[in-house]
Amino acid sequence: MTATSLRLVAHGHTAALRRARFGRADDGLDEGGLRAALAQAGPERRGHLGVTDTCLSSPAAAARQTADALGLLPTIEEALADCDYGDWSGRSLEEVAGTRQRALRDWLSTPDSAPHGGESVTAVRDRVGRWLDGQRDAGRRIVAVTHPLVIRVAVVHALGLPTAAYRQVDVEPLAIVRLTSQGTRWQLRLAGPAAG
Repeated sequence: MTATSLRLVAHGHTAALRRARFGRADDGLDEGGLRAALAQAGPERRGHLGVTDTCLSSPAAAARQTADALGLLPTIEEALADCDYGDWSGRSLEEVAGTRQRALRDWLSTPDSAPHGGESVTAVRDRVGRWLDGQRDAGRRIVAVTHPLVIRVAVVHALGLPTAAYRQVDVEPLAIVRLTSQGTRWQLRLAGPAAG
């Protein structure tokens, strides 16, 4: 069986990400995020994603723009969408804490909670986990550009950890998380810098 190689790429910086705001699907890369993504596609970085058979992207503007800046031609994959933050979309943590402090605390501490009327972190993990399980025996080299939270829950799912462990996984903009599978389970692969 041919191994499946999955590179999960976090989109670049957005104004919402820099200001600790709950994201919206139409949030695009900010100027620094675009510059950083373009720098990752430069000749000295060529090959950092490896050979790719398939490129996928969240439907969000920031993910699509990151893929474009990296020189990729992605197909939109709805399962890679960010969490639906409901009526908190576009609002800062401070704004939400000022009016709904208990609800924010519940959401941050309980993965099943969705006081904003959108998705819980558990629901995001279930959605992303189903997609991830479906890719395990694909036998392809896949690059998927998505959101930090999606990558966090994907890692937790791949390693079979409790959903609450997502809080212990940090994913920075433009981070690349590598997962591989021989068809039965995922392995987290921590690779060194490319030769050359």
